[in-house]
Amino acid sequence: MRAIGTPVVRVTPFTGRGYTPARRMIVELSDGTTVFAKQGVNEYTAGELRREHANYLRLRGSFLPRLRGWDDDGGLEPIIMLEDLSGAHWPPPWTVDQVRKVLDTVTEIAAQPVPDDMPALEEEWVGGGWNAVTEDPEPFLSLGMCSASWLDRALPVLMDAASSARLKGDSVLHLDVRSDNLCFANGRTVFVDWNHACLANPEIDKAFFLPSMHAEGGPAPDEVATVEPGLVAVVAGFFACRAGLPPVPDAPGVRPIQRTQLEVALPWAIRVLGLPAVSS
Repeated sequence: MRAIGTPVVRVTPFTGRGYTPARRMIVELSDGTTVFAKQGVNEYTAGELRREHANYLRLRGSFLPRLRGWDDDGGLEPIIMLEDLSGAHWPPPWTVDQVRKVLDTVTEIAAQPVPDDMPALEEEWVGGGWNAVTEDPEPFLSLGMCSASWLDRALPVLMDAASSARLKGDSVLHLDVRSDNLCFANGRTVFVDWNHACLANPEIDKAFFLPSMHAEGGPAPDEVATVEPGLVAVVAGFFACRAGLPPVPDAPGVRPIQRTQLEVALPWAIRVLGLPAVSS
């Protein structure tokens, strides 16, 4: 296999993680070692793999899986080969200690030297959720999580809070910190899937991580971190404008996981902003 430069003995499909149709494999090499391989299958996954590979070249740290190989066919099937982490602990379950390790790793990543060519966060993509709900509330209301009258009363507060959030920044962040993208391996906290990495306020990574962790049985966001109310509103808005949309082609699990995170993020925003309880 050109990507690794060592003869391949066996390829085993790897299933159970990831939300895109990219091919995932555990590859056994002739020297007895194994690597994890991910290969593009269409224009979207090929582009995301190229972005991910570029970030492995830009960044350094124990929080990264070791890059073992890369081959770009120039088409739809580039392949990246990484350290095999299938034997690591992939949460859930969660402990408070593990949650703190993740938050500490976010801080460690933010302290890295800033690569000259690292892209900046697309602020409207992250922060414009409640604006999108205002323009078209039906997808959000179709989830049955609140009434139209409650939304009418709450939207001004949610929009004002989200607009106050600091999104810009010159620190590196992962931008997709969830249990399926991190593991604990021999004393390391390792984040995978670096295709969204960018420069912004690193508190964004913490704010987005906490709802997914709590939805999987971990502690409530308020118990392990203090997040500014504006960022909590941003997180809730991000999921509110997406969870009720039609399924994503080739990624049917995306909308359900967005709803799961919204079921934590919306009550969290209601608490920190002092909004009335939702009515249905």
